[in-house]
Amino acid sequence: MSACTPTRHDDADRKEHSHEPHSPPARPRGPRLSGADVSASIAVFLIALPLSLGIALATGAPLQAGLVAAAVGGVVVGRLGGAPLQVSGPAAGLTVVTAELIQRYGWRTTCAITVLAGLAQLGLGLLRVARTALAVSPAIVHGMLAGIGVTIAVAQLHIVLGGTPHSSVLLNLRDLPAQLAQVQTAALAVSALTLALLLAWPRLPGRAGRILRTVPAPLVAVTGATACAALLGFSLPKVDLPSWSSHALAGLPEGPVLGLIAAVLTITLVCSVQSLLGAVAVDKLVAARPELSARVRRADLDRELLGQGAANVVSGALGGLPIAGVAVRSTANVNAGAVSRNSTMLHGVLVVIAALLMVPILELIPLASLAALVMAVGIQMVSLHHIRTVTRHREVLVYAVTTLGVVFLGVLEGVTLGIGMAVGVALHRLTRTRITHHEQEGVHHVRVRGQLTFLAVPRLSRTLHLVPQGAHAVVELDGSFMDHAAYESLQDWQSTQAAHGGTVELVGRRAGVRIGEPTGAAGLHLDGGPGTPDTSGCRCHPWTPWRNHQCAIPETGTSDGRPTSPGTTSDGPAPEDTEPSTPTDGLTPLGAAAGTLTGPTTPLAPGDPAAEGTETTGTTGTATGTSTATGTGRQLARGISAFQRNTAPLVRGELARLAREGQQPSQLFLTCADSRLVTSMITSSGPGDLFVVRNVGNLVPPPGEESGDDSVAAAIEYAVDVLRVRSITVCGHSGCGAMQALLASGQDTVETPLRRWLRHGGPSVARMADGSRPTARLAGRAAADAVEQLCLTNVIQQLEHLRAHDSVSRALRAGELELHGMYFHVGEAQAYLLAEGAEDEVFDHVGVADLSA
Repeated sequence: MSACTPTRHDDADRKEHSHEPHSPPARPRGPRLSGADVSASIAVFLIALPLSLGIALATGAPLQAGLVAAAVGGVVVGRLGGAPLQVSGPAAGLTVVTAELIQRYGWRTTCAITVLAGLAQLGLGLLRVARTALAVSPAIVHGMLAGIGVTIAVAQLHIVLGGTPHSSVLLNLRDLPAQLAQVQTAALAVSALTLALLLAWPRLPGRAGRILRTVPAPLVAVTGATACAALLGFSLPKVDLPSWSSHALAGLPEGPVLGLIAAVLTITLVCSVQSLLGAVAVDKLVAARPELSARVRRADLDRELLGQGAANVVSGALGGLPIAGVAVRSTANVNAGAVSRNSTMLHGVLVVIAALLMVPILELIPLASLAALVMAVGIQMVSLHHIRTVTRHREVLVYAVTTLGVVFLGVLEGVTLGIGMAVGVALHRLTRTRITHHEQEGVHHVRVRGQLTFLAVPRLSRTLHLVPQGAHAVVELDGSFMDHAAYESLQDWQSTQAAHGGTVELVGRRAGVRIGEPTGAAGLHLDGGPGTPDTSGCRCHPWTPWRNHQCAIPETGTSDGRPTSPGTTSDGPAPEDTEPSTPTDGLTPLGAAAGTLTGPTTPLAPGDPAAEGTETTGTTGTATGTSTATGTGRQLARGISAFQRNTAPLVRGELARLAREGQQPSQLFLTCADSRLVTSMITSSGPGDLFVVRNVGNLVPPPGEESGDDSVAAAIEYAVDVLRVRSITVCGHSGCGAMQALLASGQDTVETPLRRWLRHGGPSVARMADGSRPTARLAGRAAADAVEQLCLTNVIQQLEHLRAHDSVSRALRAGELELHGMYFHVGEAQAYLLAEGAEDEVFDHVGVADLSA
């Protein structure tokens, strides 16, 4: 039967279980090299070898410098860096900077600049300022990479056509027509074959294609082009690796001091930002793979900066290119299944071996093939995904200015222009505030979009004075900042409104935040009604709009729609025999609900003084004059309105994509209908991720029973055969009412639909009573009581029922499906996972990833 493997990695006494059922627990692994790291290192090596040579070619450096940087990046950063699975080496993002330095100062001085940049990185790492580098706008970083990609692609295009590139993009563009007029057919053919293999290899179809795709596309492209060039007898410039005895090392820097300082700062900036952003990206890749996230720690960015600095010092001293984290190799490392830093270090050792023993083979590679490979990398650096992202966040101007600045002026100049543009855009947004006013059903609505600073106070004052004195007003703040001048302006105006018998309701995007103290009938609050009592103890969080928290105030209202204090009507205290009033119209517009209804309601306990004169309705107490149906209807309308206003703009793009592409969930999640179980929350999933089936007791009726249930079986068949989900999870939870009913089933013999349904839980009760079977338990303790024991046993029993379904059994035999058991303790907010691996039926903790170094 199923059992669990520990998901924590911080307990040295825990033992890893093999994935074969009924097998004994495996012994703890020692520090020896794992097979996964070996295979991953080979995959990364096969990608790094041609790319390192190609980047060295693109910079104009000795080709051996690319191999030196790849080896040092693998060994030094792999050992000292703070991102275990990030692979470092010569990066395409440094190509333009390095090429310019070589043209201006020569190779030996460029190596010295690399050493100095490494020392600067070591200093920054010791100062622990790595997180500060992440403050740079992503639009600037993406724009910098795009500009570098354009520069690389234009330069390498000349080599692809059989010519020689210039150091300037403008010169390369100017001479491109002449180069097209005298294309070398052999170079173009080799380059075209390289690009064709590079594009087609990852798209090979079928089972054979899956096997072939394990060989990296860059290696296949360069190898195929080299073999064809040799077979056809093409006479082309090839890789020329001089003897290591003549390899140039770093020398003393020569040149103007200010120019050298600018060069060191540029290398430091580009290397550091690219490496730190790469480390964060690798963390996201690891987090998406549960089998890795429990074993691999999150990146320590300060340590990563120290590792990058040490590597640049060593690489520059040995005559290598500048080093940074490389996205292509890092992604390949994670996807290949690496589990520790050993894969990165071993890939560096393999590069050293290749540089010493494979020189005759490497010298067969045509330069045109390497140029095509690097040109493809440059084109990929202009990411359409990044362009769509910056457009969605209204930062396309920052992106465009940075890109054009890098292309036509240089990396440092382009980044400086991008930072200036980002600051200008931020200031423009800070001063650009839209204030609108409209009247609806006698209520004046004032909406403020943007940040409310002293610069917007004159416009705010003019708009507020459009509201007649003594009228009811709703002010909606759609921003996140308000300075003191704007605060005082709003408070003075609401005091004036209160003095003339008016009411003011201030609502915003952050629920539960108050501004000022209550002042008569027009106390000024965020998401709190007029006259709301002091709730200084309330500390609501962004998730409280759906949380049934106890710090909200019961909703009240009068017949004309104006809110009043709890327990009162417009004419005074409500008598105890007041009948609930019925609204004249059947539906309340969502826009109106958003402006007048704020915050969830609070249950009123019997005997509570606040409940006098009110009518309590189950879990949401509603004030006098509001019926039960009206209260729940308003709560529904308020929730929908909050979604339309706050959430819909954020998810509209993703939902539009899902609407176009259809649903493609990876998991079927079968759980209880209990309202406390929020599947998207406890699995951190979003739209399109889970195909969810909920029923009372998370039961899976066995197939073929006379009293079987086709709805659950149909959902399973549809998920497995049509949606092709890769896993099915049965999730139980603490305090399950269905399990309690099963245990008490002997006390009630009345035949009801619920009783007939709960018969499918009978095998779980029998399994728990069977003394010959192992007792299901939680990690570190037995079940707290009989109900919890049955909840755990029921999950295991329903997994057996799942295996009996034809579609599930076929997918399991084909290795296309996994089954998982899960238990969620509601009171502890703790998830427990049941997995295959041991004979005991143990639900183990799902722990939090370790954030330490």
